[in-house]
Amino acid sequence: MNKVRVDKWLWSVRIFKSRTLATDVCKSGKVKIGEKPVKASYMLSVGETLLVRKEGFDMVFKVVKLIDKRVSATLAEPCYENLTSEDEMNKYKDWYVGKGIAERRERGAGRPTKKERRNIDRFKG
Repeated sequence: MNKVRVDKWLWSVRIFKSRTLATDVCKSGKVKIGEKPVKASYMLSVGETLLVRKEGFDMVFKVVKLIDKRVSATLAEPCYENLTSEDEMNKYKDWYVGKGIAERRERGAGRPTKKERRNIDRFKG
């Protein structure tokens, strides 16, 4: 295998959770090689550098190995080299901290009232 679709590769190395998400990002012009946006069907080869705009952050990846099947994170890591600048990665990590934990309410407290929902919305900003 000397070429693979860019959307398939982004999904298989776990940069995006689903292939549909990867395809949509490509269609909206947020995946670039050099300064040129690429389509989801672009055939990617080893050694190319991708600029991916994800959640408002610019991430840079160099293709080291081509895969077309989704694998575990430990197997996906050697397939690319993360060239993203240190301060951009720090911004992304600061933004991402705490996003995975579900919000909880005390057991038996019931659904929040309209006033409580407004206060929650103000707090979240």
